[in-house]
Amino acid sequence: MKKSNLALVATISAIAAVGSTFVSAPAMAAGKEKCYGIAVAGKNDCATKTSSCAGTSTIDKQADAFIAVPTGLCKRISGGKLVKKK
Repeated sequence: MKKSNLALVATISAIAAVGSTFVSAPAMAAGKEKCYGIAVAGKNDCATKTSSCAGTSTIDKQADAFIAVPTGLCKRISGGKLVKKK
């Protein structure tokens, strides 16, 4: 395969991979719910009262940190809450 063809294939593959990430994100949200109080330190899915982005919770089971779980699962996890503790 020529270098120019190889570069083209690599570029198209990268675009397809990035594009599929954006398309699948909303699909991932369907059937999910936020479950507060169960995330391990540094493994939360989104911002908390004391941090600005995902992966920044400072302690295990931080009350205002959540992870997305399949709908209905949070109630079955010990310590899991559907509403964050204020």
